[in-house]
Amino acid sequence: MRSSYRHQATGTIAAVQTALPPHRYHQHEITEHLRRHCLPPRADPALLRRIHEAARVQTRHLALPIDRYADLHDFDRANDAWIDVAQDLGEEALTGALKQAGLAPDDVDLIACTSVTGLAVPSLDARLAVRLGMRPDVKRLPLFGLGCVAGAAGLARVHDHLRGNPGDVAVLLAVELCSLTLQRDDASPANLVAGALFGDGAAAVVALGAEHVAGTTADGPRIVDSRAALYPGTEHVMGWDIGARGFSVVLSPDVPAVVRGHLREGVTKFLGDHGLTPDDIATWVCHPGGPKVLDAVAETLQLPDGALDVTWRSLGTVGNLSSASVLHVLQETRDAHRPPPDSWGLLLALGPGFCSELVLLRW
Repeated sequence: MRSSYRHQATGTIAAVQTALPPHRYHQHEITEHLRRHCLPPRADPALLRRIHEAARVQTRHLALPIDRYADLHDFDRANDAWIDVAQDLGEEALTGALKQAGLAPDDVDLIACTSVTGLAVPSLDARLAVRLGMRPDVKRLPLFGLGCVAGAAGLARVHDHLRGNPGDVAVLLAVELCSLTLQRDDASPANLVAGALFGDGAAAVVALGAEHVAGTTADGPRIVDSRAALYPGTEHVMGWDIGARGFSVVLSPDVPAVVRGHLREGVTKFLGDHGLTPDDIATWVCHPGGPKVLDAVAETLQLPDGALDVTWRSLGTVGNLSSASVLHVLQETRDAHRPPPDSWGLLLALGPGFCSELVLLRW
């Protein structure tokens, strides 16, 4: 293993805490609900069932009890539900993460907050900063539009802040209530795939600057560096069409091909700048984009068997939580599958743009 690298670690992940709604359902229950509410009359449900079976999701958590979704007739009602539930889940995740790190809300210097499944002004971070009792001078960074990549991108932006403010405490909150965006009476393949994959949840990360008094005793991984990459000409493969009915998913079957065409070059260059190769990475913390995307990631990076096991388990137990998913995988890795000391890890996610975000970690 090569030991030299360009940047010294400038922050430590002191805590990661996820929060999931209490409404948990097996995949077949969600499939049946969508058959009744997304398919037009007399439509053949065979395609819906095949898509749901292929998703490799066993259970998911939903923002609301499943029978409540029939009442969400318009974007207003869905977004109001997002505001209410997002605040509760966000508070649970943030409070848990701060307690885990031995810190209080008024210790926080920066709160970065990401979601792509609802809108609020004042933003969610502002509402939670007041609700939890953060200082009036807390810096806020609301992020929208990054989608699934935002868990990694948000962690990278926290890293950027801590490089310039090494005595600070920064928190990242990701809240995604994907079920509230699902379109009724829409049997398009993209809507059916989204209905098969995406779940609801939140995750919070507490990171400490290199000069913070608790930074030397925190037992989480150190953030070494990050790298973003946009892939020109691929804007069409993922995103939202936003209209009177709210968010309609854009999800192209070209996503795995884009991953195969772009990811390896970016990862190899990023690691090479630190004197590393993919073989030096002991732990892969990967966003669970879906079975075909995970297969493409493993193939293009030539990962060893089992490298993405934690990611596959996350997909199976909670589905794809958009921006919160890679943080869910990070928590599971940190708590139950802790890598060896001083080993390298790479946290990565993909999302609309189309783009990737890489975060280099050292455990």
